Amino acid sequence: MLDLIPENQRRTVDELDDRLDLSSGDVRAKQSAFWLMLFLSSVIAAAGVASDSTATVIGAMIVAPLATPILGVGLGLVTGRGRLALTSLLYVGAGMVMVIVIGIAVAQILPNPSTVLANSQVVGRTSPTLMDLLAALATGLVGSIAVTRRDLGDVLPGVAIAISLVPPLAVTGVCFGSGAPSLAIGAFILFASNMIAMIITCTVVLVFARYHDVADVGRRRRRRAYVVLSAAFVLVTVPMVLNSLSAVWVRQVHDATEQWLADTPGAEVSGVTWHGGTATISVLGPEKLPPLTDLEESVHDLLPWESDIVVIHDVGERLDG
Repeated sequence: MLDLIPENQRRTVDELDDRLDLSSGDVRAKQSAFWLMLFLSSVIAAAGVASDSTATVIGAMIVAPLATPILGVGLGLVTGRGRLALTSLLYVGAGMVMVIVIGIAVAQILPNPSTVLANSQVVGRTSPTLMDLLAALATGLVGSIAVTRRDLGDVLPGVAIAISLVPPLAVTGVCFGSGAPSLAIGAFILFASNMIAMIITCTVVLVFARYHDVADVGRRRRRRAYVVLSAAFVLVTVPMVLNSLSAVWVRQVHDATEQWLADTPGAEVSGVTWHGGTATISVLGPEKLPPLTDLEESVHDLLPWESDIVVIHDVGERLDG
């Protein structure tokens, strides 16, 4: 870590406290800035999600201060200060509630909340995969190194954009407010994975940089905290693994359906979805299709278990103007 955090650019523990501990130093100024910026970023994010505006959502990412207490959790764990870790978690929890409530409120003023569920801001955040987790780990590593070095403060806005903390919470609120709890849970899993990835990478960076030398508790107590953190990481990883596998299976079912329709002129696969072990395939084509048993055999050979297949057949053809 000497190359990643040169001694002449290394921040002291007191400097990290000043940046990450919202309950030390000028507490009133820190807390007012945190809550004001979090409130405004929540409104911006919810509005961006509702209007399907990527630029607006990016603006919310830059403004959002939620990464500060999340990194504070990592600092508290490494330095053995349970108060700092717990207080930072309380800030994160209260901030989560604020963002979700604002998202629910925004959904209530929409003329037709259900239409929001199909826009790109929602769809892109409700089925996180292992690629999202990998990006979160890499981004958390960048942010953790930047916060410990005096010369890398300029990269933090980029980290704020990449780690995506407030937008998934805004999507969670909007989905709850629109009557789609399953989508809301998916968006919350994305937030939780990003948060845990940031805490883990912060912990790793601080340990290798030997900030734990100032810890006032024994190794056993810190290891216990690391075990809890690892268990949380596994917990959020499981649904992301399942989503990744589902994406692979959807692609395989799509390819098998195209092969099934290869000898049917004008037929095409318009969509494949996977839910609860059932593959729903939308097909656009002539009235007569090949025997469904052929497709069932192909799909059953691909998947590791017996699955149900539903084919939605729209009779017609695609006309491009």
